[in-house]
Amino acid sequence: MFTKNHIDTLVIGSGPGGYSAAFRAADLGKKVLIIDKNPTLGGVCLNRGCIPSKTLLHIAKVIEETSSLKNMGVGFSKPKIDMEGVRSWKSKIVTQLSNGISQMAKARKVETIHGEAIFLSNSEIQIKSGSKSKIITFDNCIIAAGSSSSTIPGVPMDNKDVLTSRTALDLVRVPKNLLIIGGGYIGLEMGTVFSALGSVVSVAEFLPKLLPGADADLVKPLTRKLNKKFEEIYLSTKITNVKPSKPKGLTVTMEKDGKRSTKKFDQVLLSVGRTPNTKNIGLENTTIIINDQGFIVVDKHQKTNIDNIYAIGDIVGNPMLAHKATHEGKVAAEVICGLPAKFDAKAIPAVIFTDPEIAWVGITEEEAKEKSIPYRIGEFPWAASGKSLSLGRNEGRTKIIFDPDTKRTIGVGIVGPNAGDLISEGALAIEMGADAEDISLTIHPHPTLSETFANAAEVFEGTVTDLYIPKKSG
Repeated sequence: MFTKNHIDTLVIGSGPGGYSAAFRAADLGKKVLIIDKNPTLGGVCLNRGCIPSKTLLHIAKVIEETSSLKNMGVGFSKPKIDMEGVRSWKSKIVTQLSNGISQMAKARKVETIHGEAIFLSNSEIQIKSGSKSKIITFDNCIIAAGSSSSTIPGVPMDNKDVLTSRTALDLVRVPKNLLIIGGGYIGLEMGTVFSALGSVVSVAEFLPKLLPGADADLVKPLTRKLNKKFEEIYLSTKITNVKPSKPKGLTVTMEKDGKRSTKKFDQVLLSVGRTPNTKNIGLENTTIIINDQGFIVVDKHQKTNIDNIYAIGDIVGNPMLAHKATHEGKVAAEVICGLPAKFDAKAIPAVIFTDPEIAWVGITEEEAKEKSIPYRIGEFPWAASGKSLSLGRNEGRTKIIFDPDTKRTIGVGIVGPNAGDLISEGALAIEMGADAEDISLTIHPHPTLSETFANAAEVFEGTVTDLYIPKKSG
């Protein structure tokens, strides 16, 4: 048990934001303590989110790719899935990365405690670890407590057949028939995994389209593919009730256009967003300000209204993304150590790791329309990409949104294989203020998917030779 009564820098939570903040502060000379309620470091992202889900998505992708090779003259027998082997592989990756974080903490002399942190005041924390408890004070504190899966009325969360993104990744069994409640990125990624593993998957989304927040033209190729892979996609549909069926399974009541219907499923996966973990950590014992959405209010330095208390990651607001938390954590640590740091990113990329992948950064086209932001687009279809066609794919596209006056990049959207790896060039273009000519005159290797980024800029510039675009009169 941690024996000191005072610490230089206290970090609550060991996710990507928390451990990045702790390690950066330690590198800058601070004595640091991390408190996490879980026995392993890495937070939700590493242990029950980003990493295990991407491990399973890789398996799903390979299954899909081997199946598609029959169109190229190569056939394979139906894959035999050893669920114990799949779980073992997933756990091995998670353990390897978590152990790596623990080793880096030891190398930096960052102390860690498995326990619950509860604020007693603006300057005191109670640490509960099993039957033991201790009160400590701190010079500075960084709250990186993350978020949890949201729930909706009418869904019995205590039923073993009602899954969350966390329990679904345990892969206790693969249901024959699965309903995903929520058509956001987590639901569609998990639906992709379970479909590849043999489940008959359906999705119910309250809004009229999948992936709200992403441009419709980017979502369209994914929707077209999911309509073939999934049994049903229910849009503009409200789930009003989920109850146990006999002898097993769940009966789900749905409502659309005022009409109700019921259908039976083996299991239901609830994926309707995430809620910040601002409860149960004693914030009511402090004067820290929380907004109407339940997020801790911070400034550009990640500082709360209390001078020596900072907050980062999911708990301070959207987008709830690991890479945002990492950067915020480094900012908080550097400010604590007296450096002139602040979170001033011009754009934060988002990636949906389905197949095809969808990625965007900066202003979306729909956002530009809603806010009346002037824009022009350069767009290149992957049906004209030799690399994409060699992969047996033609549904992708790369579009760049430019300021019509300065021609600078203000947004990028990509759909297609490896879109998540390609979007970083778009983020860099926005951060560096690259204009269309900068991009189009940057030589990209051929044949690659990355050259579609330059091609899109060439379309905007009118210099593209891989497409024929008739010139407009006048």
